[in-house]
Amino acid sequence: MAGKTVTYSQAGVSITRGDRFIDAIRPHTRMTKRPEVLGGVGGFASLARIPSGYKSPILVTATDGVGTKLLLAKELKKHDTIGVDLVAMSVNDMVTLGAEPFLFLDYFATGKLSIREGSEVVKGVAKGCKEAGCALVGGETAEMPGLYKPGEYDLAGFGVGIVEKTKIVDGSKAKAGDVVIGLPSSGIHSNGYSLVRAILKKKRIPLKSRPALLKGKCLGDVLLQPTKIYVKDILKLQKYVTIKGMAHITGGGIVGNLPRVLPKGLSAQLNPKSWRVPPVFKFLQERGNVPEEDMFRTFNMGIGYILIVSPKDQNKTMRLLPTAKLLGKLIKKPGPSKVIWL
Repeated sequence: MAGKTVTYSQAGVSITRGDRFIDAIRPHTRMTKRPEVLGGVGGFASLARIPSGYKSPILVTATDGVGTKLLLAKELKKHDTIGVDLVAMSVNDMVTLGAEPFLFLDYFATGKLSIREGSEVVKGVAKGCKEAGCALVGGETAEMPGLYKPGEYDLAGFGVGIVEKTKIVDGSKAKAGDVVIGLPSSGIHSNGYSLVRAILKKKRIPLKSRPALLKGKCLGDVLLQPTKIYVKDILKLQKYVTIKGMAHITGGGIVGNLPRVLPKGLSAQLNPKSWRVPPVFKFLQERGNVPEEDMFRTFNMGIGYILIVSPKDQNKTMRLLPTAKLLGKLIKKPGPSKVIWL
């Protein structure tokens, strides 16, 4: 057929660039390898043995993204922490069931692949996997010109965990009188950034500013603080304490996530003064004139993870997790209100 040829490269997708990217990220993935993993990154799929020591192993899966926090990373040209967020959102969900995160895969989609930016992102993913103790066994990199504008990218993460069937934590054994313990967040984590960006835009607040309420810290750095990974703390605690329920505080805040693990007829009675709300939340609330109820329904407000344990395990839990805060207790209260603020 006569006429001018059109190649895949001319259409905006470079196979060569993709191959170079795989070579660039290989050292990052190698640092996360677990003994159960067979082979490395680059094949069509990944192979792994079930970890030893389980009598009746149950696989646990989770998937999530990072949301519009990505837009702040792009604006600040800082891409080495957003991968930690990606891992955290899945592994923190899996460990609420008592599971050990085992494998992780990422999906990186962009208009035109930048090997430098992409490598920084995957470097963060590998760091998050290392913190969680899981292996980064592969993923997918997709160049899609026309779907994404130049310089744009999106992320998704997929995790696999494992838990002994008899040790699944689902909240069903919680009862009135059990105590509710919170673990501090590292900041906003990865939820509510559409509201964050709306406030910044409406009030014309530069990301490079250093508000007095943040004690001179760069606002952009505070907003990009990666999500805390709670996995190792929880897995350690499980060796000494029977955890009855756990909640990862993501979109919806405490009021939207804690009820997901409360049995019927029980509510959580919490004291909002039992922990210190980080300055970044106060800054956003003041500058955006955001109602308090909306703040608590959008953000974690300084508590990123919640545990439910028996009163007899309270002191041991607080001793093993020194930053933990006693938030309140479970009470008998039928009805729609599952979180009651003192």
